[in-house]
Amino acid sequence: MDFRLTDEQLEFQRYCRKFATEVIRPVAEKYDREQSVPWEVIKAAREWNLHGVEHLMKMGSDPGGLFGVIYAEELHWGCAGIALAISASSLAAAGIAASGTPEQVGKWVPECFGEGDEIKIGAYAVTEAGAGSDVKSLRTTAKLDGDSGTGEWVINGTKVFISNGGIADVNVVVATVDADLGHRGQASFIVCKGTPGLSQGKKEDKLGIRASQTTEVVLEDVRVPMENLLGGKEKLDKKLERARSGQGGGKSNALATFEITRPMVGASALGIAQAAYEWTLEHLEGKADEHGPLLEQQRVQQVLADVATEIEASRLLVWRAAWMGRNGIPMTGGQGSMSKLKAGDVTMWATTELMDLVGEYAQTTDCPLEKFFRDAKIYQLFEGTAQVQRLVISRMQRQDHQTKHQEAAEVLQQAPGAAPGDPLEPEKEPATA
Repeated sequence: MDFRLTDEQLEFQRYCRKFATEVIRPVAEKYDREQSVPWEVIKAAREWNLHGVEHLMKMGSDPGGLFGVIYAEELHWGCAGIALAISASSLAAAGIAASGTPEQVGKWVPECFGEGDEIKIGAYAVTEAGAGSDVKSLRTTAKLDGDSGTGEWVINGTKVFISNGGIADVNVVVATVDADLGHRGQASFIVCKGTPGLSQGKKEDKLGIRASQTTEVVLEDVRVPMENLLGGKEKLDKKLERARSGQGGGKSNALATFEITRPMVGASALGIAQAAYEWTLEHLEGKADEHGPLLEQQRVQQVLADVATEIEASRLLVWRAAWMGRNGIPMTGGQGSMSKLKAGDVTMWATTELMDLVGEYAQTTDCPLEKFFRDAKIYQLFEGTAQVQRLVISRMQRQDHQTKHQEAAEVLQQAPGAAPGDPLEPEKEPATA
């Protein structure tokens, strides 16, 4: 096992840090203050080949699966809000990839980014006022008007807290087609910008990640053609039939998408934590009080050591989950959720500890820690709250333990020399006198 990054990964890491340093950080305060969309930075990211379909293909070309999490951490080191504005379209693309046919993926994923100099934006619209982490409670509905061949889907509902809401060229909308089936009665649809009935609702005035637009997305009798149903009608009919007959089924499309992206969210959080840690080290260097240089005092060293250790531990969880996802290894023990949970909690804790260490200056808007602290909180909330992640991990750990216990019991019952999967050795009749 080699924990070192490859030369290619290291070069990409340095390239992303250079972009964050030269392009993102100089304008981070401006966009945070104005809560405006950083179009110029998004265009610059395209010029640097850090946005678009070619960039997405590069992320998938790394057999170690680490390009994506390196990219997320370094850009969020620059500014979490701007980084999310650049990368949020990838969540819509992931939703299309998780649910769509090859033809739909080929058509709609490029529309989430645009091609050449054209910049387009995607949004993944799942969350509702009464259904955040609990996706099975979605109330947005999609009803078929007409026959399966030429009919249209009519969508009604309101989505909340949608990144890129109101400005997206492509909206991936998750809606309920059969409310009696919970998440198994849901489907995903492509709703294009300008579709009659699609509108932007309230724009949120947020604590952090303020350069990323977050709004309600309102759908009032929005009609979309049959070809905009991701996966197609035949696949949906089979899924609904299995659910109605009581057969076992997989996770919802939304849950599948979130499972893919959780290590990325964890890496994003770590970018904030790393930025806060580095700034604090530089700020304290050369400073002293009546007890001597601050960086030579145990009370300061203890905090900095704990923060550094927790960041490193979180990064290893993120990298492991990213590697597992890239190599098709099932995260049966909740490894994806672990990476997101740990990184989010560590980032909120670390920014708080570092603010306490710096003192009163840390709570002023002149201090970068104030912004890092504000940006950190969302990573305990979106794409599954920290509390929900703990429930997911607990349930998956229990199921994983039961499965391993059953497999071990079957091995013990095998006849000597038999291979796993061979018929179990029949129980012998008790000997009679």
